[in-house]
Amino acid sequence: MQVISGKVQKAKKVVIYGPEGIGKSSLAGRFPRPVFIDTEGSTTEMDVDRVPKPTSWTMLNEQVRWVWQQGSRFGTLVIDTVDWAEMLAVSSVCAIHNKSGVEDFGYGKGYVFVAEEIGRFLNLLQDIVDSGIHVVLTAHAQIIKFEQPDEMGAYDRYQLKLGAKTGSRTAPLVKEWADMVLFINYKTFSVAADEKGKKHKAQGGSRTMYTTHHPAWDAKNRHGLPDELPLDYGHIAHIFDGVVQASPSQAAVTPPPVNAPPVAPPAQPVTPPPATVQTPAPSAPAQVADTSQGLNPNIPASLRDLMVQYQVTENDIQIVVSNKGYYPIDTPIANYDPGFVDGVLVGAWQQVYGMVQDMNKQIPFS
Repeated sequence: MQVISGKVQKAKKVVIYGPEGIGKSSLAGRFPRPVFIDTEGSTTEMDVDRVPKPTSWTMLNEQVRWVWQQGSRFGTLVIDTVDWAEMLAVSSVCAIHNKSGVEDFGYGKGYVFVAEEIGRFLNLLQDIVDSGIHVVLTAHAQIIKFEQPDEMGAYDRYQLKLGAKTGSRTAPLVKEWADMVLFINYKTFSVAADEKGKKHKAQGGSRTMYTTHHPAWDAKNRHGLPDELPLDYGHIAHIFDGVVQASPSQAAVTPPPVNAPPVAPPAQPVTPPPATVQTPAPSAPAQVADTSQGLNPNIPASLRDLMVQYQVTENDIQIVVSNKGYYPIDTPIANYDPGFVDGVLVGAWQQVYGMVQDMNKQIPFS
């Protein structure tokens, strides 16, 4: 056995959450060489590197894998925001199991499936961290009524906005996964009463980072930071700007297993073609190339974006679908049932793309 002594310099896992519009994305944009996966499409006014907005849970996972394959090109991967990413996971789970909503599973089973998806996603992000790239998850905050078992009465506190019910499963997974949880909020300087001493009004305020746990919010750090800091990256830059070494794989985050029926026969993982990172020029608006490859614009965006990324044609999909007996070969993809598109073609994209590859290998070159 090998004994490793002292501190180990490694990439960090950070969660930044707070009210909307307070500056979570701007703070994340100050991290070393960031690349954004903007699930909300809200960073268009920021001069940062980003990949196209994911239109499906499968596309989001493939974008993370692509960043992993880039090696040291990027220093930080930012998922902005993780609560919107969770909505993609919920949609994927419902489509795969042919449910109209997560409540349709019954007995809370749908929420367990979602927690499993989030757990696998955190495992994938751990691979990014192990390769020496920081990972930052931004999230919105929600106020909930909280009651401690050993205390009388309840009080309001801030938590990650990860769904009213899924929060009981996914929010703890995200917080446990993170090395640092920073809560950002407006700090009120004073509360004044009117001349009658009845009506109260907040006066003054500043944007503040809270770094340690408090009854009114979740936060943590392992670097001895003060309980409160001004919202300025300079106060935490020393944690992230050092030399980061790739580290061996760590234990994966694995939620309790649930037996789910397989959607398609297993296939070997495939590597997507290189994705295009949109890098806006400082002096001119970013120019995004037209990569639609002449695809029918009526094809659902969740499938069309994957077809563009993997350079798959409509004819490729029609042949694979026809070979499996789902639709006649001349049926346009736009006429496919939306549940079939999201639940089978998008939900099992790795298997679908594997069949396209196998089919193309069988076509002799002239």
